[in-house]
Amino acid sequence: MNKRIIILGAGHIGRTIARDLAADASLDATVVDFSERNLARLRGVDRLAVRRADLADDAALRDAIRDADVVVGALPSAMGFRALRTVIDAGKSYADISFMPDDALALDDHAKKRGVTAVVDCGVAPGLANLFIGRCAAAMSRLTDVCYYVGGLPRRRSWPYQYKAPFAPLDVIEEYTRPARLIENGRQIVRPALSDLELIEFDEIGTLEAFNTDGLRSLLTTIRAENMREKTLRYPGHAELMRVLRETGYFGRDEIALRDGRRVRPIDVTGALLFPMWEHKPGEEEFTILRVIVEGFQNDAHMRFTYDLFDRTDTASGASSMARTTGFPCAIVARMLADGRLKRPGVFAPEVVGEDAALTESLLTELNARGVCVMQRVEAIA
Repeated sequence: MNKRIIILGAGHIGRTIARDLAADASLDATVVDFSERNLARLRGVDRLAVRRADLADDAALRDAIRDADVVVGALPSAMGFRALRTVIDAGKSYADISFMPDDALALDDHAKKRGVTAVVDCGVAPGLANLFIGRCAAAMSRLTDVCYYVGGLPRRRSWPYQYKAPFAPLDVIEEYTRPARLIENGRQIVRPALSDLELIEFDEIGTLEAFNTDGLRSLLTTIRAENMREKTLRYPGHAELMRVLRETGYFGRDEIALRDGRRVRPIDVTGALLFPMWEHKPGEEEFTILRVIVEGFQNDAHMRFTYDLFDRTDTASGASSMARTTGFPCAIVARMLADGRLKRPGVFAPEVVGEDAALTESLLTELNARGVCVMQRVEAIA
């Protein structure tokens, strides 16, 4: 009998997940969203049912998942934690990419009591980056340095910002304002976002700049490393422009008074000006790039593990690289939940999945089958 999978959310990434799961003959997939516009883009997809419901309503959410064996969360971040709690209450397995601001691991005990397996942050970073770091942590006796670099960028650079937002622009600005937590000499410290700028060469695209952002999330508590940080990638020059805007107050969320007496929030004005410039236009190609570097000791040997991912817009399907690299890992984890390969009760992040070599290899194999390739290098450090 086919397993029933319910996908919550039919946005750009949710649609990619839904199409992928609908292609699996062993699954019965249904996608639920309040937006008729989003659902219309999925009507006619073979073996995919669509349903309209207001998932902001608790009763509607409970009703939507009632018959599910596995639930996939692709909702806005503000709805993520409530949806996770509701799914656990219902006793359903869960794979999520909502990037919720709340601490999902706070529901770990509740999930264990309900016998529920819930994997959060199942995207690219967080997501695949965590998976690779977890695999290294399981294979090594001591981690000395962990760093990952990630970015989603337009293929064509355009002045002045050389950037288009692959997800909610306000969330992008949050990356530029929220202090970055990182591990240095075994202790958690905080650095300003956009700090510690460096230039890095990539074979596929050339020189990009990297700067601190607050993306370690669960890794801060699940991984023991002497040094660990996450950095965001942009075309050179972007970070300086963002620092100028931030330090001038354009990202401020408190109201200010104008000369005519009106009161406005600077962030609202900035958003109204920037977002049209940052919006991806139809036909514009983009790419997602991820590099994870883990150094440490394995059987007394000082080793470096490097993982590289580079993915472009799929021109045949129109799926963006960000939707592919975020949505496919989540869809694969949902399959693992459905077929029983992944059945550890609790709420956990992908680094825990990475502890299992077989699951990691299976996930990478399935990604490769979808055209998302990860290059791995292992080298001894003299």
